[in-house]
Amino acid sequence: MKIGELARLSGVTTKTIRYYESIGLLPDPVRTPSGYRDFDESYVDRLTFIRTSQRLGITLHEVKEMLLFRERGEAPCAYVRSVLDTQLEGIDRRMRELEFLREQLTQIVSEADPLPAAADNCTCQLIEHARQKASIAPSGTD
Repeated sequence: MKIGELARLSGVTTKTIRYYESIGLLPDPVRTPSGYRDFDESYVDRLTFIRTSQRLGITLHEVKEMLLFRERGEAPCAYVRSVLDTQLEGIDRRMRELEFLREQLTQIVSEADPLPAAADNCTCQLIEHARQKASIAPSGTD
């Protein structure tokens, strides 16, 4: 099949397909006598695998590692598990950071109305108030 049909079937752009070829995520396809790429169904499967992996937060570098496992005849499942565990740790950390930020923003908004008007040399009294609170607050969120 031609690259346009591959793009349509796999849900990626032709530009993405060319990029994946250039970084080694897709093997070089067979070429027709006139020089056009001729992709088979395995490319649709591979592109679907790449897209699914990306939706799970797996980087293209990590996808490439997974594909290398498969090409060596090894199952990449232990590697994928470690990647997903790292993803979960990152999500948990980010959720804690976001919850802390939410608490800070809620407090700043609740204190907004009674604040005096900003002085001439102050861009925004709310930000100045938050800065002053941060300078006297204990450091670290852990």
